[in-house]
Amino acid sequence: MSRDVGVVACGAIAADVSAIAERNDWNIEVRPLPPLLHNQPQRIADEVDAALDDLARRHTALAVAYADCGTYGALDEVCERRGVPRLGGAHCYDVYAGSGRIADLLAQEPGTYLLTDFLVLSFRRTILAELGLDRRPDLRDDYFKHYRRVVWLAQRRTPELESAAEQAAAALQLPLEVVDVGMAGLEHELRTLLAAPRLFPRPIPPTHLRVDLGLDG
Repeated sequence: MSRDVGVVACGAIAADVSAIAERNDWNIEVRPLPPLLHNQPQRIADEVDAALDDLARRHTALAVAYADCGTYGALDEVCERRGVPRLGGAHCYDVYAGSGRIADLLAQEPGTYLLTDFLVLSFRRTILAELGLDRRPDLRDDYFKHYRRVVWLAQRRTPELESAAEQAAAALQLPLEVVDVGMAGLEHELRTLLAAPRLFPRPIPPTHLRVDLGLDG
């Protein structure tokens, strides 16, 4: 896969995207966006659109390494307008584990709180601090009283990650279950993305061009 491609990637999966690309010697530039955008999903589509403008200056082929991620179709509107493909699925859990497997987990127990390796390692910052639980642990029930378990979708089972996953589940006062998913699901989705027939985008009408203010992400 030798095509020179600019890829806008969710910050929560960007490191894995880069690792897979390097292992396969794919000629792509990965532009990560802040993972905390997931706490404001209404911003994701515009941020991706702006990042695509930047990458379009250096690449004739573009792709988006995001699932829908809570944009409720807004990201699809950007991708459709620009003729750029994105990862399939509703969220990164689908990308790593497959939508069928996620559906089964939620059917078995609707009160399932899902974590990836990224969320396990960044749990205190991306979950506890963002929800204010590091300052107000008494708010735990306001957020999590309907959850019954934590499921870690493990890409890598290292002692560090296992300890972090256990601590995350303990902080939520929920039992932990581990489902090994590895990296095969993400790699398959990336291969599909980079082989998409719409990889080479249509020209953007002048009304959609943006002014580069030099702002980071």
